[in-house]
Amino acid sequence: MDEQRKKFIKEYLKEIKKILDSMETDLIEKMNQLANILLKARDEKRTIFIMGNGGSAATASHFVSDLSKGTIVDGSPRFKVIGLTDNIPNLLAWANDESYDDVFIEQLKNLMEPKDIVIGISGSGNSMNVIKAIEYANKNGGITIGISGFDGGKLLKCAQENIHVPDSYMQRVEDIHLLIEHLLTSLIREEQKLKKI
Repeated sequence: MDEQRKKFIKEYLKEIKKILDSMETDLIEKMNQLANILLKARDEKRTIFIMGNGGSAATASHFVSDLSKGTIVDGSPRFKVIGLTDNIPNLLAWANDESYDDVFIEQLKNLMEPKDIVIGISGSGNSMNVIKAIEYANKNGGITIGISGFDGGKLLKCAQENIHVPDSYMQRVEDIHLLIEHLLTSLIREEQKLKKI
C-alpha cells in the first residue's frame, strides 16, 4: 500500500477516535436527554421532523428510517417521523417559487403542531434553511434539536437542545452525526426490548 494512503487512513481514524473521546462524557448525558424527549413525543403521538442539506440531508433521511422502522418493538408504540428533505417536488417548488432558504420552514407551516420535535442537522451550523425552520419551531411551541459541527454556528445558539461535534473537517463531522443517530435509535430500541422481558 502507498505510504501516503496508509498515513491518511491512520490519521483519519485517529482523529475520529480523538473526537469521540473528547465528546464521550457530554454525549452520554445528551443521549439520555434526547432519548427522553423522543420517547415522550412518541408516547404523546407528537410528530418528529428532521432536515438537513447535502450529506446532512442523507443523514436526516437515514435518521427518519431508523426512527420509524429501526426502533419497532412488538407491543411498543411507533414514532411519527417525517423527513423534510424527502419530498423532492415540494422542495423544488418552494426553492423555485420563494427561496431555497424557505424549503423547510414552509413545510413546517403546513405540518407542525405545538410540542412537535424539529431536528436540524448542519455540519457548519449555518445552513439558513435549517436555521429559519428551527427559529419558526421555537416561536410556535416546537421542541428543537440541533446537530452541528465546526464551531456550531447559528444552530448551536438557536436550537433548544444541541449535540455539537467539535471538528472542522466535514466528512468526520458527518461520520459522527451518523454514529450519533445510530447510537440514539439503537439505545431506544434496545431499551424497549428490555422492558418487554
